[in-house]
Amino acid sequence: MSESKIAPSIEGWYTCGESPHLIGTRCKRCSSYFFPKQEVFCRNPGCRSTEFDEIELSRKGKIWSYTEHFYAPPEPYIFSEPFEPYIIAAVELEEEKMIILGQMAQGVLSQDLTTGLEVELVVEKLYEQDGTDYTVWKWKPAEN
Repeated sequence: MSESKIAPSIEGWYTCGESPHLIGTRCKRCSSYFFPKQEVFCRNPGCRSTEFDEIELSRKGKIWSYTEHFYAPPEPYIFSEPFEPYIIAAVELEEEKMIILGQMAQGVLSQDLTTGLEVELVVEKLYEQDGTDYTVWKWKPAEN
């Protein structure tokens, strides 16, 4: 029996491993942060630079808002049967102070969440296809 390969569901958006990070960019002129990576021109209306540094964004942040979804989203979203509700959180990153959306990790319940709760980035399996486990970033309450 062969082991499954592991691959990101979106190449170049995040790192994997024990301390995963989202991959973003910082404008060299105005220091604005972007996720996903910005490569054409700075979206800061007062800047418009075309030079960026690729950076690993903060792994931790605080929940700004969250909601639990009780319906299955339309294709191309992939979910396992039977459908289970899931939680989406808007997280303000610790250093960059930008808001990043992401699903909460498996096993996290909405009654255990509150705005302002510190969370950290994790990578979990999203789906399996042709012997490969495809992953995605998620948030889980931070371990202090």
